[in-house]
Amino acid sequence: MLWQALASVRDFARLYEIASVLVRYGFGDMVRRLGLADLLERAGRALHWDDADEYAHLSPPARVRRALEELGPTFVKLGQVLATRVDLFEPEWIAEFSRLQDEARPVPWDAMRAQLEEDLGGAPEEVFAEFDHEPVAAASLAQVYRARLPDGRAVVVKVRRPGIRPVIEADLRLLLRLADLLENESPALRALQPRQIVREFTQSLQRELDFATEARNAKRMARNFAGYTDDDAPRPADLPPAGAASLPVIVIPEMVWECERACVQEQIEGIPGSKLAQVDAAGLDRALLARRGARAVLKMILHDGFFHADPHPGNVFYLPGNRIAFIDFGMVGRLTEQRREQLLSLLLGLVKQQPTAVADVLTEWAGDGVVDMDHLLGEVEVFADQYRGIPLGQLRLGAMLDEGIGILRQHHLRLPADLSLLVKAFITLEGMGRELDPAFEMAAQALPILERAMRERYAPRRVLERSWRSLAAMTSLLSGLPQDLSRLLRAARRGRLEVHIEVLHLKEFGNQLDRAASRLVIGIVVAALIVGSSIVMTVPGGPSLLGLPVFGLLGFVGAVAGSVWLMFSMGSRKRSGRDFED
Repeated sequence: MLWQALASVRDFARLYEIASVLVRYGFGDMVRRLGLADLLERAGRALHWDDADEYAHLSPPARVRRALEELGPTFVKLGQVLATRVDLFEPEWIAEFSRLQDEARPVPWDAMRAQLEEDLGGAPEEVFAEFDHEPVAAASLAQVYRARLPDGRAVVVKVRRPGIRPVIEADLRLLLRLADLLENESPALRALQPRQIVREFTQSLQRELDFATEARNAKRMARNFAGYTDDDAPRPADLPPAGAASLPVIVIPEMVWECERACVQEQIEGIPGSKLAQVDAAGLDRALLARRGARAVLKMILHDGFFHADPHPGNVFYLPGNRIAFIDFGMVGRLTEQRREQLLSLLLGLVKQQPTAVADVLTEWAGDGVVDMDHLLGEVEVFADQYRGIPLGQLRLGAMLDEGIGILRQHHLRLPADLSLLVKAFITLEGMGRELDPAFEMAAQALPILERAMRERYAPRRVLERSWRSLAAMTSLLSGLPQDLSRLLRAARRGRLEVHIEVLHLKEFGNQLDRAASRLVIGIVVAALIVGSSIVMTVPGGPSLLGLPVFGLLGFVGAVAGSVWLMFSMGSRKRSGRDFED
């Protein structure tokens, strides 16, 4: 039961709030299964179950999304992370999670001022030449203010909301306990690996809370795009008058100053990605913007292995000269060289309609899960083969990638965490490209980049570098082999050599035996209390209450409590097993 896992009552108020929201959105049965209803009732807090059907007309994904929105920043961020897990959730769930907006009511300036003064080491009016106390944006974790440096540069100041970290840490503790419970008690939900999802989410959110980390990400992205040029030369009519030819095609805001709770960065003056009417009014070339944005993100993914993991319209600005600016680097993805090579093979196989190449990569991503690999391989080959012969302009890479991942999802296989962010970013990128230009062809833009990356991959210099690394690794392994064998033999001679074999089904059987033994011990203790208390009742003398021996009464009370616990434990175990298996 969840209440047994609570080590303290410090999170009880938040727990009550979560349970109340779940009930209001029609998840009262879940609350009952988790034991939250009994916990709250024992604490004297009554839940109003009559409101459970208020949102019954909504679909389950919509109800979950509404509940996450009401539960606050941690759960909104969780929903946004779940929106990247196309390998775990069906499209209707992904669509609802993607609708979660990170917006919040602004915190008054007086509540923000003290924390900002502490971080800056002085009053904002003294540090900056100008500082606007009205926030230009308010999200669940931070608020953004306009300011001007003494040298005249316009900047924005991003400040973390005061007191948000303790709230998030409490939510994360509760989420981890809930994930443990679901993974232990629910075979149906165990396949989603809730404990692993919560761990990954915790790491991601903790990095996002640290604005110094975001600043380092932005600086790294700026270095990657230093000197970057695009295949489409800027048109002179679109360029600003002075020095325009030297302006970068892709703009990353300069980070001026940062700490854990605040950061100061260059202000981007441009058209938000969602304001397409303003793009037309400014005379920008939407088709060119779509091409440049696609090429920039493909460079991040395939060349740098470090990419913006949330390139939605709110994080993109369009600038004069058909240039593009990316902001907000709190969520980034990283790809190893091996993963980039796999992705390169997959995308090239999709674009060139090579079923075997696609099948090889997807089955490699599937890992060693318990699955009929021959059946999986056959499905992947059929999926890839159906696009053979289709003109390049008609291919929808995002949809194709989503469909391929869906095959893994049907087989209950899970993508590695780095790839889940990548797939979501890729699908978002293609959607933005088609909003800018309905004729946008992601496959056509990707093909030359993929072919160039493939040529670079097999260039003599790259092959020599990989061979040298492999040789160095092999040499290191061989040089350490005698020492490793010596340690192994010494451990064997001393009788300290251990071999661990873990059999999952045997472990579960052992857990069942342990639970049965615990109940048996409680039953014996209850029986002993009944017998002992009966004997004490017949012995005269000693303290009494209502004419009955006190120790005899205490024994009977303990026996009743033990019996109730034993019956409740057995009954709840049966109900829990039946409900979750159904």
